[in-house]
Amino acid sequence: MVSTSKLKSIDFYRKIPRDLTEASLSGAGLSIIAALTMVFLFGMELSAYLSTTTSTSVVVDRSRDGEYLRIDFNLSFPALSCEFASVDVSDVLGTHRFNLTKTVRKYPIDPLLQRIGQEFHAGSVPNIKSHGDEDVGEDMFEHLGEGAVELNKNTFDVYAQQFSVLVVNFYAPWCPWSNKLKASWEKAAKIIADKYNPEMDGRILLAKVDCTVNVELCRSHHIQGYPSIRIFRKGHDVRDEHGRHDHESYYGERDTESLVAFMVELVPPATVDGKFQLEDKSSITVNATIKRPAPKAGGCRVEGFVRVKKVPGELMISAHSGSHSFDATSMNMTHYVGFFSFGRKTSWRSVHWVNEMLPALDSNIDRLTGQVFPSEYENITHDHYLQVVKTEVITLHRKQDLRVLEQYDYTAHSNMIQSTKVPVVKFHYELSPMQVLVKENPKSFSHFLTNLCAIIGGVFTVAGIIDSMLHNAMHIMKKVELGKQY
Repeated sequence: MVSTSKLKSIDFYRKIPRDLTEASLSGAGLSIIAALTMVFLFGMELSAYLSTTTSTSVVVDRSRDGEYLRIDFNLSFPALSCEFASVDVSDVLGTHRFNLTKTVRKYPIDPLLQRIGQEFHAGSVPNIKSHGDEDVGEDMFEHLGEGAVELNKNTFDVYAQQFSVLVVNFYAPWCPWSNKLKASWEKAAKIIADKYNPEMDGRILLAKVDCTVNVELCRSHHIQGYPSIRIFRKGHDVRDEHGRHDHESYYGERDTESLVAFMVELVPPATVDGKFQLEDKSSITVNATIKRPAPKAGGCRVEGFVRVKKVPGELMISAHSGSHSFDATSMNMTHYVGFFSFGRKTSWRSVHWVNEMLPALDSNIDRLTGQVFPSEYENITHDHYLQVVKTEVITLHRKQDLRVLEQYDYTAHSNMIQSTKVPVVKFHYELSPMQVLVKENPKSFSHFLTNLCAIIGGVFTVAGIIDSMLHNAMHIMKKVELGKQY
């Protein structure tokens, strides 16, 4: 058996009787300073242990979110009508998708970018097969004469208030589609005028407006594609300053037979002594898709999202139609970027966590937000070149890696090009094969305890050394004083 005395012989912390120790003011002050220092260093160490530290590295992109990437956008065009605004997507693999409507919404806006009314119809412009009467030549057209009434800014409102239905062909002489429609429109106007005498009946009239001469009149009705056939109705409920309903657009076939059938369908019932006289229109069938509400404003807000392959490509917004022409000199593609971002939308909880735990991480990933790109000259096409890089944030959850944020950041460079083609807005994007990986560093509790012991022992030891130095210095000073006295 090991005796108690032998165990005591290995005691590292032998005690000195209190009667043999001496307290001093300097020692008391130094003890208070040492205690405060320990508390301060303990707080710093605890704060460092509880804080999140990360390491950033650049690695090859091995994303698990599939081969498609989502692009969200909100773009406002104060001078582009929703009637022809088209969102197209293409890439280097040969993918071409035109006039996307399933995930894209369009809203009419005023010059101050404020919404006017409800969402514009999401459907695309129907594909017109017949653009006029193929068998009508110049001789036949000269024999028919002009059946449609030519209107201008002085006579337009007069006819609009006089007839229950006014159907107007807004055309441009240089437009090939307008020239193809010319003969069938005049023929249809003459047939309708013979059937519903404008002077005696007054229920319907076919007219035309030359937009190269009546520029302001066409602009006031938001005409951007030629030819545009608009339907104006005079109603009992006043909806604007001219006393007529919101007008509509016609997108049907343009041969004489189709035009006449559609016009007959538009004719309201006749009245005799205030009573409606019913007409037999049972044989008339008109597709509802060929008549839609016309845009209420000359601007358009295009918003929504598209899914694209993770290869270089472009997203383009333009005026597009297979049966209308556009005047390149009058197309203004000035636009305001509400937002333009890549990737899935991040949840509010993830963003809040990242902002709190990783304040150094740049959360402003949309470089184009709030910027305006004006067209200062005619025929201006806007090109935006975007270099996209993915960033992943991985945190520790129960000692396992957990992805809390996947976002795409990009750099943007914009350019304006003047050409003779119809202006467009293009967003060229290219994804980097590398990604930025931000990973949370694990914290060891044993290291935290080791640092605490080091703080306590270090402060205690340093304080003891300083106290010993002060005590010895004071002792020497006393000896010097005694030596001077004796």
